Parts: sequence; structure tokens; C-alpha cells
Amino acid sequence: MSVTTTVASEAAATQAAPLLEVRGVSKTFDVAAGSGGHKKLRALDGIDLELRRGETLGLVGESGCGKSTLARTLMMLERPDTGTVSWDGVDPFGLKGKELLAWRRRIQMVFQDPYGSLNSRMSAAEIISEPWHTHRTMYKTKRDRAARVRELLHLVGLRPSDEHRYPQEFSGGQRQRLGIARALALDPSVVVCDEPVSALDLSVQAQVLNLLSDLQKELGISYVFISHDLSVVRHVADRVAVMYLGRIIETGPTDDVFDHPTHPYTEALMSAAPTLDPSTRRSRILLEGEVPSPLNPPSGCRFRTRCAHATDVCATGIPPSVGRLGNLHIAECHHPRSDAVAV
Repeated sequence: MSVTTTVASEAAATQAAPLLEVRGVSKTFDVAAGSGGHKKLRALDGIDLELRRGETLGLVGESGCGKSTLARTLMMLERPDTGTVSWDGVDPFGLKGKELLAWRRRIQMVFQDPYGSLNSRMSAAEIISEPWHTHRTMYKTKRDRAARVRELLHLVGLRPSDEHRYPQEFSGGQRQRLGIARALALDPSVVVCDEPVSALDLSVQAQVLNLLSDLQKELGISYVFISHDLSVVRHVADRVAVMYLGRIIETGPTDDVFDHPTHPYTEALMSAAPTLDPSTRRSRILLEGEVPSPLNPPSGCRFRTRCAHATDVCATGIPPSVGRLGNLHIAECHHPRSDAVAV
């Protein structure tokens, strides 16, 4: 496929209204600072994000960059201080009562730990059907609920007869399949996958990733896929967003972000990604210094204190947005590392 065709197809995809839009979202926490004082920890700072129907958005960045806080905000477990979250044009934070209950079905989560995320005192059938005790209108009879449990078990590659087994009777990969079945029980349109394969063996990781891909094709669901494993993100994600100290500093089509990183931090991050193709292997870029504290982030570009290309201008204000591929690939940087131009 030519570059022109790729850009044209990507542009056509962006014309469809996003399923999820995040605009200017910020979230601050009060943190004890000793002697009865408090400091402000800005976990999210002006987040802009989009998720389209049937798409997988990879979310990457170092520990503490705000990925989990962003996921919790999308799940409505945290309320943003500023900014908006819109699902099909509806702000879920403005909903109440039955409207809010109905909306909560739309987004579910698959957790990192397939052991700790399941109640060991509940059978597989009880775990999968538990959400229906709250959303009572979905399956009104015991027979309907039992039939749906068996369908979901089969859908994720488990046997319908496993409904009576308990989590400790499953392997790690089987437990994660059970967690996926629970996430699908409410027929969501979006599933947040928080490091869903990091606790699994490599061979089992591939099986679970293939399962998620098959489910997406069959059900048309969208994923927000959080991971530290860049090779996994490249395999599963259509687009990737790179976070650093509470900001999304680069986002775009996965292959272009990996092959043509624009922000110096993304360039360093991608240089650490393993590859089996010697022709695509980069020289490793080692970052000096520690990640600054989110209690006292640097002014201007958050990455400037560790960036080899930083100049005085990097300390003044949020860096400008620059783009590639007709602005499908966007980064915030004064000194972009590719042929990006001002947006």
C-alpha cells in the first residue's frame, strides 16, 4: 500500500465522529507534605484524546506518568477538575439515576492481575453474572442468565462446563479469559485493558492478545490498551498515545509513531523497543537523570530537564503542536525529531 493510500484511508477514518473525546482534562490530588501541610499533585494536565469505534488505542509511558489516572477518569472513578469527557456527544459526568446506570454498561475494564481481580469465593458463573444484579433489565430470568454465562465462556475460549469452577482451579491465562468474559457481560462498547498480559507467560500472552483481537473483530468493541511492553502495543494498537508527567506528548498511527518518533522522549522510548529485524534496530538512547516529581514539574516542556536537545525556549510555556501525515501524527515539541511541521 502506498503512502498516499495510507494517508487517504487514515484521513477517511478520522472523518467519522469519535466514540470518545477527551478535551483539556486535568486532575489534581492533595498529597500530605508533612507538618500538616499539603501539596498539589497534578496527575493529568490538559489531556486531549480521541477513540474511534472498533479501534485500539495504545497508551504508553513510564510509571507515574498518569496512565492509570486517565483510565480511572474514563471509567468515572475519578472526576476531572477541568475539561470534558464526551461519549457520542454525551458528558457522562452530567448523568444521574437510570441514565447514568445505563451509560456505565458502555465501558468495562480488564485488570492486570488475573489472580487478585477475581473473587476466589465465587464460581465462574457467579463472577460473570454479578454485574447483572445491578443491571437487572439485561437478563430477567435465571435461565437466560445461565445461557448467557455459557455463551460468554465459549466466546473467550473456556468450556461451558467451567461455570462451576472457582478461580483457583484455573491457570493464569484461563483466569484472564474469565476476567474478559466478565468485562463483556454488559455488552460494552469500550474495554480498558490495564496491562492485561504483563502477568502471563509469553506463550499465554499471545493467546490472550489473539483472543482480544478476535473479539474486537466479532463484536466491534474499542480498546484503550495500557502497557509498558512496546512490542505488545505495536502488535495490537491502531494508534498510540505517549504520556509523560501527566501530558500526552505524542499521538498518531502506531507504525508511524514507532518508525518516525517526533518528540525526543518518544524517540528514546522507541529506541528501547526490542526488534527481530536488524534493519530497523536503532541505537539505544539513554536518558540521564530521574523523572521529575509531579509535585513540582518543570516549567514549559515537562521533558526538558532530561532532553539532550533542550534550549531556553523549552522552559517557556507548553510547546507548540507539530504534525505529520496530514496532522494524523501530532506531537508537542519545540525541536521535533522528524519532518513534522507546525499545526
